Amino acid sequence: MHRIAMGKLAAAVATALAVTAAPAAAAAPSASSTVTAGDSFYVYDGSTPLSSYAPGAVLKTRTLKYHVLGIPTPVTAIQLLFRTVDAQGRPSAGVTSIVRSPNGDGSKAVSYQSFYDSLNPADSPSRAIAGDVSLGGLIANGESLLLVPLLLSGYNVIIPDSEGQNADFAAGPEYGTNTLDSIRAASQSPQTGLNSNTRIGLAGYSGGAIATHWAAALAPGYAPDVDRRLVGYAEGGLLVDPAHNLKYVSGSSIWAGVAPMAVIGAARSYDIDFEPYLNAYGRQVFKELERGSIVNALGQYPGLTWKKMVKPEYANPNSVPPFVEAVNKLNLGSAATPSAPGFIVQGNGGVLEGTFSNLPGIGTGDGVMVAGDVRALVRQYCDKGNTAIKYRQYELLSHVGAAVPWAPAALGWLNDRFAGKTPPSDCGRIPAGNSLAPEVPTARP
Repeated sequence: MHRIAMGKLAAAVATALAVTAAPAAAAAPSASSTVTAGDSFYVYDGSTPLSSYAPGAVLKTRTLKYHVLGIPTPVTAIQLLFRTVDAQGRPSAGVTSIVRSPNGDGSKAVSYQSFYDSLNPADSPSRAIAGDVSLGGLIANGESLLLVPLLLSGYNVIIPDSEGQNADFAAGPEYGTNTLDSIRAASQSPQTGLNSNTRIGLAGYSGGAIATHWAAALAPGYAPDVDRRLVGYAEGGLLVDPAHNLKYVSGSSIWAGVAPMAVIGAARSYDIDFEPYLNAYGRQVFKELERGSIVNALGQYPGLTWKKMVKPEYANPNSVPPFVEAVNKLNLGSAATPSAPGFIVQGNGGVLEGTFSNLPGIGTGDGVMVAGDVRALVRQYCDKGNTAIKYRQYELLSHVGAAVPWAPAALGWLNDRFAGKTPPSDCGRIPAGNSLAPEVPTARP
């Protein structure tokens, strides 16, 4: 990729992330416009039971103009409704969007996972691409800038709605299966120009890193047909152990509101009722965010902690059995080791975004993601035999800041993987991290 394109890519990521980082004090939960509200494309209405289809099977196809902020562009997108599974392994229907490169031949594609981070399905990338405009959808619109350097470099781009149609925010396993089945669907549809031999690279930052990493981890077991085509995954700002992140962002000035969003997402994906554990204020927060996006949370709940939202007897999160069960399912430390090479970037200057936490066993991070967790995960992979991992930790960069060097470096790294170059390794040079052992339930006082 040319240096100018690399620079544009870095600027695009920083711009899109800045949209999420800027507190929206007066923002109401995002609401869908009339463009795709009630859109029948998103509903599987066939007579054959959904469970009868193989994961990745194409259920519906449509071609439309790629929209930015509701304005159609000359770029064409193919959208697919496909069969996948939710976090509990139940059949569900997912949506993905594919943009073909004017310079490509169908031999290579990048699956780009958006950091749209929302509990509202209206904020998904496919709806933004179709012309919907919502507050949370500004993120997906901003990320449209990322497509240009990819497409000009010959990559077809796959953009899954990785959170699923219920917007199960932070439910990593569901992100992973949606992403993998999106690739399967894109490879089966004749309109996309892709096929079962198209080589695939995965890329995503922040919430997109959740989808990227879970897809890489699940691929060997869930989708070996996709795994054999993966050239690698490139990501930054990764969520590893949600239980640690809950404690890390607790009381922070900007990122504290993301914690209840993640709890709501986990509860939604695993059918957990958190109502019995919440106090009046907790119920209020959950109500405010139940269809909110990250722009409704950032900077709007300064100083928020778990204790402020729950009844006194549940002051320790581990005294809530459903919480322990959910976070253990979402802990990447207990997931399988990816077989594909990886490039992972993590910031550690969280103080720049108002997170000053440095708790024993957790340490510091980029403001929302825990650096010690990411280091521990990479070291775990090295120990288990996947040494093709490149890791970079930026001590003086926060979550938003680390995206700027990540973007061009990630695409440069992916270019090398598609070119067949030997993946670099940082195994043996990565400092120790945190324990990623599963959380242990504790009794109420």
